[in-house]
Amino acid sequence: MANRNTQGFGLIAQGTVGSTMASQGQGKYLIDAGMGVDLFQGTAVRSAAGYIVTAQAAITNTCIGVLNGIFYNDATTKKPTFANFYNQPITPANSEDVTCFVIDNPLQLFSACMDAAAAQAEYGKTYSFAAAVPTGSEISGQCTNKLDYTNRHITNNQWRLLRTAEDPENNDIAAANTTVIVAHNLNQYLQNTGTAGITWQ
Repeated sequence: MANRNTQGFGLIAQGTVGSTMASQGQGKYLIDAGMGVDLFQGTAVRSAAGYIVTAQAAITNTCIGVLNGIFYNDATTKKPTFANFYNQPITPANSEDVTCFVIDNPLQLFSACMDAAAAQAEYGKTYSFAAAVPTGSEISGQCTNKLDYTNRHITNNQWRLLRTAEDPENNDIAAANTTVIVAHNLNQYLQNTGTAGITWQ
C-alpha cells in the first residue's frame, strides 16, 4: 500500500535515545547577518566559524541539531520579528546577527521521510539528505527534504536509521515516503575527532 506522505518534512523531534526525558529543549545561536542560504524549520544545521549554517551541503557534514525558528529586529519596521525559517538574505536593523533556535540535544531522535522503499536489512545504516541547499515552503517555513536512500552507508552519513515511526498512514517500508526514526550519527558536539568531514569548523 502506498504511503500517504507525498513530500518530505525535514526532521521533526520525536523523543530521545533510550526513551529518557524528552524536553525537546533548544539552544540559542546566531546566523550571520545577510547569510545567503535559506534555512527551513526542520533543516539539519551545523556551526561554522561561530555561525549556524546548513549541514545539508554534504552528506558527511557534522550536525549540531535541527533549526526550529529565528528571531530578529526587522530593518524596515524596526519591530521584533519571529519566523519559522530563515528566508535569505536577512540583515536586521543595525546590522546585528539573526538569533536562531536549534534543537541541539545529541540524543534527540527525529522523524523523517525516506525517499524510496527501504528494505528492513537497510535499517541500522546511515543516511543523509541529498547534498543540496535545503528546500522548503516559504508559506509554512517547513523543510521539504527527504532522506536519500541511494547514498546510504554503514557508517559515514549524518543520521542513523533506527526504525519506522509506526505512523499508520506512512508505515509501508516496501513503498517510498515511509516515516522513519533517526538518531544523530555525525554530531559536532560528540565527534570532534579531527577526521576529514567530521571536524568542528
